[in-house]
Amino acid sequence: MSENTIKGKVAIAGIAETAYYKRGAADRSEFQLTVEAILAAAEDAGLDVREIDGFASYSNDRNDPPRLAAALGSKDLSFSNMFWGGGGGGGSGAVANAAAALVAGYSKYVVVYRGLAQGQFGRFGQGSQASTVSGGPAFTQPYGLRSPAQSFARRCRRFMHAHNSGHAPQRAIAMASYYHAQFNPRAVMHGRPLSEEDYDNSRWIVEPFRLFDCCMENDGAAAVILTTSERARDLRQKPAYLMAASQGSDYRQAAFAHNAPDYGTSNFKTVAARLYGQAGIGPKDVDVCQSYENFTGGVMMSLVEHGFCAPDEVEEFMTLDNFKVDGGKLPLNTSGGNLAECYMHGLELITEAVRQLRGTSTAQVKDAEISMVCSGPMVQPVSSLILHR
Repeated sequence: MSENTIKGKVAIAGIAETAYYKRGAADRSEFQLTVEAILAAAEDAGLDVREIDGFASYSNDRNDPPRLAAALGSKDLSFSNMFWGGGGGGGSGAVANAAAALVAGYSKYVVVYRGLAQGQFGRFGQGSQASTVSGGPAFTQPYGLRSPAQSFARRCRRFMHAHNSGHAPQRAIAMASYYHAQFNPRAVMHGRPLSEEDYDNSRWIVEPFRLFDCCMENDGAAAVILTTSERARDLRQKPAYLMAASQGSDYRQAAFAHNAPDYGTSNFKTVAARLYGQAGIGPKDVDVCQSYENFTGGVMMSLVEHGFCAPDEVEEFMTLDNFKVDGGKLPLNTSGGNLAECYMHGLELITEAVRQLRGTSTAQVKDAEISMVCSGPMVQPVSSLILHR
């Protein structure tokens, strides 16, 4: 096990989400939604919200900590942090940054939050509408790569070509999320199951992604509160202890020109190695996994790079039966994930990982001891975490 570890020193003590809405349909501002989620997380923890003295977020969240601290009545603001990078790659990384602040003694209670109101600020999944481009987009947009789906499809297609993989693994990932969403009344797709026929007949977005391979776009907010393990034991909920958290990006993965030497990757190879090294465990020890689905092909590569199967074994391992909560080898995205619960930039995956350890998930894995989250495949940087009860 690595000496540089936070294992056992920090715990998640409170979690919450607002109601989830179709993109643009929220009746409150992004800031109001974020405050609502933080207040609910403090109530979940049994913590006076004014005791929160640290704030961490990711993906350029627009709700800045000084304003949040003022609205919440925080007695002190001792830590303010943003995880750089786009998309959901920073979900677990923001938790890692919060944990570092707690271990260093900067703060006593740190909230990790994410809010989205796409009717207020525009769609994340839409391609650029600018008439001119500069910087990184100048390498891609003039040649047709204008949306996330287009860019990420290239990476997935490279992996599929190299390892002779068809669409069955991606179908299984999508169907697992929809299967678990049927148990979850919070899920946007609750009551709307997905069949193989529905998946196969859905329209192409960009090969190899069909409609149901792509995440939803939603409004809402989520928050998780971290503190030291000692303080967490005095609060209301059973703590979910942080075993490890890792973040980063492999060699040249952030090259805008799409010319990284290792192209067919979700970008977790070095991150996963550090994660397991910190935790002192391996993939066979993980009881349940929440893996960020911007697109199902990214999940396919993420699971490979976290060691759950070899690249040439995806067709055999990645089946709906293996991903189901009831008897699967690796229960996956048990609340419905980004595909079927909501798209809260993956922070809802962390709240679900905590519920699995509390025993309160709507699709509960029996005797779950170790819960993993993989945040944001194919972006730069990415991050992962492991929790235990």
